Amino acid sequence: MRLRLKILLLALLPLVASLLLIAVAVRQQERELLAREHEAVQRAYMDARRDELRHYVELAVSTLQPLYERSPALAARTTDADVERDKREALRLLSSLDYGEDGYFFVYDLQGRVLMHSRQPELLGRDLWGLRDPLGRPTIQQLVEQARAGGGYVEYLWRKPSSGEMAPKLGYVVAMERWNWMLGTGLYLDGIRATLEQLDREAQANIARTMWGIAAIAVFGVALISASALALNLSEHRQSEARLRALAHEVVRSQEDERAHLSRELHDGVSQTLVSTKLLIESAQQAGSTALLPRALERLNASLSEVRGLSHRLRPALLDTLGLPAALAHLAREFDEAGSVPVAMSVSGSPRELPELLNTVLFRVAQEALTNVAKHAGAARVEMALEFAPEAARGDAGAVLLRVLDDGAGFDPADAERADPSQGIGLRNMRERMASVGGVLDLQSSPGHGTQVEAVVPASAISRLARDNPVP
Repeated sequence: MRLRLKILLLALLPLVASLLLIAVAVRQQERELLAREHEAVQRAYMDARRDELRHYVELAVSTLQPLYERSPALAARTTDADVERDKREALRLLSSLDYGEDGYFFVYDLQGRVLMHSRQPELLGRDLWGLRDPLGRPTIQQLVEQARAGGGYVEYLWRKPSSGEMAPKLGYVVAMERWNWMLGTGLYLDGIRATLEQLDREAQANIARTMWGIAAIAVFGVALISASALALNLSEHRQSEARLRALAHEVVRSQEDERAHLSRELHDGVSQTLVSTKLLIESAQQAGSTALLPRALERLNASLSEVRGLSHRLRPALLDTLGLPAALAHLAREFDEAGSVPVAMSVSGSPRELPELLNTVLFRVAQEALTNVAKHAGAARVEMALEFAPEAARGDAGAVLLRVLDDGAGFDPADAERADPSQGIGLRNMRERMASVGGVLDLQSSPGHGTQVEAVVPASAISRLARDNPVP
């Protein structure tokens, strides 16, 4: 997986996870709030219904009170016919006190016989003492028992007049002992169910809107991050292309400079020496003398030495025949003999055969480091060390370390490796060479304190190179 994709996922996953957790928390809070609303609405509804029923029954009792109280006051002159007449009048008054389609009063005697039921006249005179609702509860017995106990509320199931279906009902009953009556009324409770169902629907709609809002925020956030990542990717891509083009131009220019250098060396050195040798041989041939041949031989030897030098700079033969330590020692002598900078070369640890690619990379790093010292450092002395010891590779047994240390002017590495590809190309080349073999280049320098270049290749990288690049 590419690094940019990993970074994008690292930005997106916490956002999506956070939004999911928020959605879960919001849904849980909505449910808890809905449960509390259910409880509060149901409690308020039931309290209001109870008060309403009690007031209805109190109104009915107060309406019947003159008839009910008259019988004891006129007991000496009251006959059974008078009492029955008062009862009939009371039943007539109660039947006229209906309130709404499903609001009515009912009267039973205390033995369960129906005396008045304005919504179900077919029940008049029937004994319902043994009646049970669909749940098996004795409805009339519960009502009579509550009335005898001083009156109160009873919840039961009864057929609703407006729909003809069984519905839960809250009744309030009182007893009129002298008339052997149970008087009561009731309210059907399916209205609270409809109200709670409406609350549920509204709450679900609210939860759905909230979830859609969170989803919209998630989509917007993901789109924004993706767009930002795409814009950054495009910007980085353009900058990388620009740097790559500039670097390619610099590499081409470096190649052309090297070709020009070789051309000058061949033209001004080898070519001139060969021409001079040719003229000496022709002169000796024309004069019939051998006196000029030693000079011609000397110049041929000089040409051979110059060709070897050029060949060594392109690819040192010692690197293939005697190995990396000998090639580095020869490189140090060349710089020393050239009079550029005195180079002290040392090898520590137990030298061993390294993969050919690694030999080439370390040699080129050393060559580039010494070239930089000669060009820029103004150093009086350079120390170059090749170490095979574990301690030299920071605790990695079997690693190899190459160190080039000078006492020159030093520089600021960050400034040398800034974005401009035309600056610090040698340092970048060394880092890229080391990265290609799994190694690391460590550069330490500061103005006035010299420079140290360390190239470290761990044992694991050496093993991998040996496995992937076997010796033919």
